[in-house]
Amino acid sequence: MKMILEDLLRGKHRVALGGHVRPDGDCIGSCMGLYLYLKDQYPAVETDVYLETVPEAYRMIRGTDEVRNEADQDDAYDLFICLDCGDAERLGFSKVLFEQAEETACIDHHISNGAFADHNYIVPDASSTSELIFTLLDEEKISRSAAEALYMGIAHDTGVFQYSCTSPETMEIAAKLMRKGIDHSRIIDKTYYEKTYIQNQILGRALLESMMIMDKRCIVSVIRQRSLEFFQAKPADLEGIVSQLRQTKGVEVAIFLHEVSPQKFKVSLRSRDRVDVSEIARYFGGGGHVRAAGVTMEGTSYDVINNITARIALQFKKFEEQDEEE
Repeated sequence: MKMILEDLLRGKHRVALGGHVRPDGDCIGSCMGLYLYLKDQYPAVETDVYLETVPEAYRMIRGTDEVRNEADQDDAYDLFICLDCGDAERLGFSKVLFEQAEETACIDHHISNGAFADHNYIVPDASSTSELIFTLLDEEKISRSAAEALYMGIAHDTGVFQYSCTSPETMEIAAKLMRKGIDHSRIIDKTYYEKTYIQNQILGRALLESMMIMDKRCIVSVIRQRSLEFFQAKPADLEGIVSQLRQTKGVEVAIFLHEVSPQKFKVSLRSRDRVDVSEIARYFGGGGHVRAAGVTMEGTSYDVINNITARIALQFKKFEEQDEEE
């Protein structure tokens, strides 16, 4: 059932918005789009947004300088809305505010979302959470600044409208946002394509040291802590690497590991046409979408890769059996 924003906000005086750890374009876009709309249309409601430090590329979006990076452990909101977040643990430092809120809501498009809030609007077929936010707002009242945030979020989670999650409705919503007078080309260039020298260096290392495995149907790359230290890179500088790996000709699945602590890796998975990487991520305690998912795993990099590829092999076998029957 579609969520009605006006009903959700009725009687609320203090509202908090929060997104997942290591916020990406859609997380930031959906949070800031809703935040700016609420500030404009519900000025009587005190609204705050909680996110980890917003990467420099996204700070062109209005209001990002107002984002809170710390939570008062004793604070309590009338309503906490979590956005683009598959479970409460993924809220990170703002989880305590979610737990202490009088009422909670979740707006998300991850297929792995277990509908953990009091009110849930989960649409796995949607391209992005930013697209869902648009459907909840009065189109006529969306400001140019809010439109910029939502357009950015949609563009990022669709790979600039190239991924299979891009529907005709997605394109129609993007067009409506463009009609608000946004500089859509600049938004995409500055937040999606433009890379710092450090980001290009670490991407080069990841590509140079990548390996083709499983009859060249998979590509895998690992970035260790020592490489991050050598390039003076941050985890946010690794965004987009797995998508670049996925573009390799003939590859069905891309696997990218980056070491977050000794023998602990954040694993990003992307698939092209057939493999459901959300199923693989969920098996190991993670989540995501059919073509894009992630999970944190412990062990040596070889252990992690072997465990992941064993699950991929099961799907490959299933497809081969289906092809033989046809």
